[in-house]
Amino acid sequence: MQNKGLKLALLFSIVTMTWACNSQTQKPSNTTTTTTTTSKEMKTSKEIIVDVRTPEEWQYDGHAECSVNYPLDKLQDKINDLKTYDHVVLVCRSGGRAGSAKRMLEAAGIKNVENLGAWQNISCAN
Repeated sequence: MQNKGLKLALLFSIVTMTWACNSQTQKPSNTTTTTTTTSKEMKTSKEIIVDVRTPEEWQYDGHAECSVNYPLDKLQDKINDLKTYDHVVLVCRSGGRAGSAKRMLEAAGIKNVENLGAWQNISCAN
């Protein structure tokens, strides 16, 4: 009887540890930090990947895990946040809305904005 209780306790411990380890897995970050070293200085740049499709498209049609969803019709509200990034990468379904978003952000004074076209063109770093 005592041996059965010990086996049950051991099994419970293994299941609990496995669950705890799996629950600690983190999703990829929506921002990337790139460090470039030159002989004179060290520079760190911050990048964000923005998908400008509708929330429904983003959720149901797929998206890059390292992207954030800022729909084009709400992008104006995110301009101040986007000004904190050194590089803004834009994607959508085919590149049209990302092109509109690029013009909007550049008109707001944001530099280093890139339209990568379709969201499938994104490769998330591990």
